[in-house]
Amino acid sequence: MKIGSDEDSLSELLSQIRACKICEEHLPFPPKPILIAKPGAVLLIVGQAPGLRVHETGLPWNDPSGDRLRKWLRMTRTQFYNDDFIAIIPTGFCYPGKGNRGDLPPRPECAPQWHPLLRKLLKNIKLTLLIGSHAQRYYLRNHVCSSLAETVRNWQAYLPDFIPLPHPSPRNIAWFKKNQWFENEVLPNIRCHVWRILNQAGMNF
Repeated sequence: MKIGSDEDSLSELLSQIRACKICEEHLPFPPKPILIAKPGAVLLIVGQAPGLRVHETGLPWNDPSGDRLRKWLRMTRTQFYNDDFIAIIPTGFCYPGKGNRGDLPPRPECAPQWHPLLRKLLKNIKLTLLIGSHAQRYYLRNHVCSSLAETVRNWQAYLPDFIPLPHPSPRNIAWFKKNQWFENEVLPNIRCHVWRILNQAGMNF
């Protein structure tokens, strides 16, 4: 398939996704799938589901969680949203609403319906960051460890395709304090790995 054909196919698929109403009856607002994807992307970021602020602005990771993720990766907003190199696809595309302990989990219909089709057209992806337990369970299946901490600690076991990360939500401050090894020991190595992939593709830091 030629590049032009890939672009047309992905554009058509994105139109289908943005018109999706598969879980409309379960959502607090009309469906508003939020994702970024171009066929040349080499890094894929898979989160869980848009929060309310992201739902309102239509821009993935446009919230305090995104601020922390960009800090982890040492990326500016311009670098982070450079869709020539980075695709951003949540596990669930629409804001799922509030629960008793924060936002509800991603709707289960999205990932199996759309992720395989997207991955088929994102042929240049060299690395996928799996942000949080929902993304990790979907992609790693029975290869996740008994806890998120252990899955993240063993991040090298999932290379070259995946790197699991904790979710950067402010609600996880207690996890960050309890697991300081993540930012002190693991994150610098992950960051270098991500930069290497992007630099090899021509994105400079």
